[in-house]
Amino acid sequence: MFDEFGPEKIIETYNPKVGMRGLLVIDSLALGPGKGGIRMTPTVDKKEVFRLARTMTWKNALADLPFGGAKSGIMADPKSFDLKKKKQIIEAFSEALKIICPKEYVAAPDINTGEKEMEWFAKKNGSMKSCTGKPKKLNGLPHELGSTGFGVYNSLLIAAKYAKLNIQKSSIAIEGFGNVGWYTAKYLNQNCGKIVAISDSSGVIYNKKGLNFEKVAEIKKTQGKVIAYKNGTILPSNNILDIDADILVTAAIPDLIKEGDVDRLKFKMIVEGSNIPMTEAAEELCYKKGILIVPDFLANAGGVISSYVEYINGSEKKMFELVANKIKKNTTMVMDITKKKKITPRQAAVAIAISRVRKKCKVCRI
Repeated sequence: MFDEFGPEKIIETYNPKVGMRGLLVIDSLALGPGKGGIRMTPTVDKKEVFRLARTMTWKNALADLPFGGAKSGIMADPKSFDLKKKKQIIEAFSEALKIICPKEYVAAPDINTGEKEMEWFAKKNGSMKSCTGKPKKLNGLPHELGSTGFGVYNSLLIAAKYAKLNIQKSSIAIEGFGNVGWYTAKYLNQNCGKIVAISDSSGVIYNKKGLNFEKVAEIKKTQGKVIAYKNGTILPSNNILDIDADILVTAAIPDLIKEGDVDRLKFKMIVEGSNIPMTEAAEELCYKKGILIVPDFLANAGGVISSYVEYINGSEKKMFELVANKIKKNTTMVMDITKKKKITPRQAAVAIAISRVRKKCKVCRI
């Protein structure tokens, strides 16, 4: 797990009174305090958190933000307890990290944490700078504004030109219909081609003629599952990989696409709205197959760009402007290098990020 860049610190914490088990990986402090969200799942472990923290190192560097890379995890299943218990766990985790927040770690929302949890975290920590993604009443820019999905949408628009896709005529599949998938689909529906498939944990709803986004969104909101939408074919969740569409947007689970899945993919482009949706080896196979991959830390950087705007007390308007500008600029830069040097987009993006980290890294071997 350790290399020339990090991780610099790993903190494991346990509070037996409330049953809180958590960990924090600070991968790099070269560019500033470690920035990364709090993931709460029963399966999160040190390896997953490290992989996510390293992704944050590259994401912040590529976005040219004054943040290092970090990520934290709480090993718990929020579906198994009430809101009061969840608040106790978040507060216990925040209290344990007082020694390091916000000087070396600035938290944010991730899976199963949102603006409410960030309010609990900030108040218990005693510093509004200890996290971003807070509710508006605390002068926050909550991720519920859709900054990540907005960034994914803008990255997709730029990358589609390099994949030689006419976005107005392209068919699109969305894996995951939470915050990232919902907002990505919203912007695509307003401005682009047809969305033919949307998945969540209940399954996939597919219609090659296109789905009515507003109706799927309303059904998801009221019934909690996309397969309640009647005008389409219902498939198992993993069958999103078998959909015959031009573009796939991943927006949910890590390690969605395994190396053995690449042969079944019919997409011309995959935009990684979710973090670590496949291994680098799987991306290499996609590249050889002619599938353009827009890497996660490039495509989904809208959330951390929004976090930066909140961190400097910027406005909602400034946030959307900065997300669009940075995502478009960085996607163009990465795709130009990819085309010129005939390397994968991830290799191009990592090379840019590494050069920026190394310029200020005190521990890297240069």
